[in-house]
Amino acid sequence: MVWIDLILFFILFALFVYIFVTVNITKLHKVYLAFHFTMMIWPFCQFAIKTTDHPTYQLFYVKAAFVDSALLSTGWIFFTILLTGQTRLLHRKIILPLSIPVILTAAGIIINPHSWFVQPVNGGYIQRTYGPLFWLFIAVVFIQVTASLYVISAALVQDMTPRVRKQVMLVLKGLLSITLFILLDILLNVVLDPYLPVIPGLTSLGILLSATFFVISINRDKVFDIVTIAHQDVMDTIGHGILVLDEYDNVVEINRSLHPHLHLKRGERFSIHFIFSELSPAIETFIQTYCEHPLERIEIEIFHSGIQRYLNIQSAPIIISESQVGRIITFQDMTELKQLIHETNHQNMALQERNHSLIEIQQELFEKNRQLQQMALTDSLTGCYNRHYLTQHLEDEMGRNRKEHIPFALILLDIDFFKSVNDTYGHLAGDEVLCHTVEALKEELRPSDVLARYGGEEFMVYLPDIAHSEAQRVAERVKARVEMNQIRIANVAEPVSVTVSMGLLSISSFSPGNNLFEEVDQALYQAKNKGRNRIVHIAY
Repeated sequence: MVWIDLILFFILFALFVYIFVTVNITKLHKVYLAFHFTMMIWPFCQFAIKTTDHPTYQLFYVKAAFVDSALLSTGWIFFTILLTGQTRLLHRKIILPLSIPVILTAAGIIINPHSWFVQPVNGGYIQRTYGPLFWLFIAVVFIQVTASLYVISAALVQDMTPRVRKQVMLVLKGLLSITLFILLDILLNVVLDPYLPVIPGLTSLGILLSATFFVISINRDKVFDIVTIAHQDVMDTIGHGILVLDEYDNVVEINRSLHPHLHLKRGERFSIHFIFSELSPAIETFIQTYCEHPLERIEIEIFHSGIQRYLNIQSAPIIISESQVGRIITFQDMTELKQLIHETNHQNMALQERNHSLIEIQQELFEKNRQLQQMALTDSLTGCYNRHYLTQHLEDEMGRNRKEHIPFALILLDIDFFKSVNDTYGHLAGDEVLCHTVEALKEELRPSDVLARYGGEEFMVYLPDIAHSEAQRVAERVKARVEMNQIRIANVAEPVSVTVSMGLLSISSFSPGNNLFEEVDQALYQAKNKGRNRIVHIAY
């Protein structure tokens, strides 16, 4: 049982080394490591008390443990403020009232006047009794705990990001853990000491759990990364002005290039209005986007009348683990570049004239290429899609229709007795009939339908996302429209009218073995055999 506190001490020390090794050491890290090291002293002193029989040394370790815990309770408040972003609480009016009771209590523990803090039992301090200073110390500790809970509650009621909320909740769990174990230690080992055997390591275990919650918060939520991103030593070597803000728009870093122009200090609240000496529509848009869309990267170029310089200002979010933890605002002096651009404008004019002629040639080539692509997809006579395009398009559509169970239909139609039109009026007249028939078909089709010349006087229509009954109605409208179409042909007195035979295949139940082209062709074949000018409908 003697070794429990030492084991817990070494576990805390291992966590200390882990944080020290895995994160970049900055001032903020050093604050945490000092706080963590303070947590390690309690279990070490509890172990050290049991390693000596000399009452003076035992008393020293007892005092060291409780002075450390007094400092630890205050350090807990300050570190909680730091982790939760409540830096507004770090001012003299709050720090002094919290620190003075701790200092006085620690002094009382060290002096131990009239043994009012601790008294030995059987000539040593391994077994000991506590006096009124001990209970005063406990009261001060719980005042510190109450202050920490206030800081956490103040953070939780704010509108914060999910990352920060998780971080605050881990801090709360750590605080509750150590408080619970301290209460258990007091109850079992002080209040009920006459009736129960001593249970060692309770407060040490609470300290270990709270430290574990801090380690999880630091490494999972990247608490310290915003400082390492904008390390001051690196920033001061950059010629551009750089301003790093946290998620509450407090200044985290400001580099040397920006100090003469923006009189800001770390920890101060930044307002985007500080950097503009006057407003314009572009600036107002920039400010609005900055305030309402913090995850957007925005940029503006202005002439700053206050310093008589052209500035390029960019604002970009700092994203860690898919959460915004701050912003970087950069200021680039564009004055020399503007002057260089102005000096080279005349030379650019000549280049632009040459480029203009090249662009015209490029546009002509683009148009020719577009025409060639169009010719590759469409039938040159009728202007509707050709069979090659239809085959490729249906291949893509069939896969999607089967996967998403989208009903569709195919119509294969043939102009009845088209050969007699060619024989009677000539092939030019036949071409006229084909073109006018295509125009009549298009008038009855939806914008999403695909009409293609399948070959000769045969045409195929793909009807996406359509039920059996609606496909039947479309086919009937198309048949009636073609039959009513009166085609005027040069040098022919009477208008020519044709009819169509149609095979309609509508699909709502999909089978991978179906040969769609063969089945719709078979339906057209039946329509012709039954006397033409009719529709044969096959549905699945």
